[in-house]
Amino acid sequence: MAESIKAFEKSPNIAQPGDLGWHLGMVLRGYQSRFEDAVEGMAAGIRGYQILSAVIHRDPPNQQALGAHLAIDRTVLTYLLDTLVDAGVVERVPAPSDRRARKIVATDNGRSLLAKYEQRVAAAEADLVSGLKESEVGTLASLISRLAMDIHRAQPGSSPCEAMDHLP
Repeated sequence: MAESIKAFEKSPNIAQPGDLGWHLGMVLRGYQSRFEDAVEGMAAGIRGYQILSAVIHRDPPNQQALGAHLAIDRTVLTYLLDTLVDAGVVERVPAPSDRRARKIVATDNGRSLLAKYEQRVAAAEADLVSGLKESEVGTLASLISRLAMDIHRAQPGSSPCEAMDHLP
């Protein structure tokens, strides 16, 4: 820990304690605005995209696991899923492991819609990091991923959405 603090303090890109928070906040704001533009027209917006992506790529066993993965309150998740069901992108089916629970599955329309939006999100992400060299983008992505997973393991119930509401 002491070594991490010393290395952090010597970084030429961090002038004062607290600058990291400002930098992360600016990056997050830039990301969010691009992400919102990229998913414009998606049922339930950013959350709809995140739900559909998690359903397709992570295949949670039931609705409760989906909500836990995305840190979405179950009552809010219900409304979001209603919107996505009405849009024809997901369906609720009985969970194979517990018939009382519901599993969320993507429709064919949902799969093709996600493929379209993933291209748009990828372009938005590329735009965000366009000022970096290709090698820097890979390094940044790797480091952010490691840091996020460390934080998630230490605080598994924390919601990234709540954190955004309290940015400096």
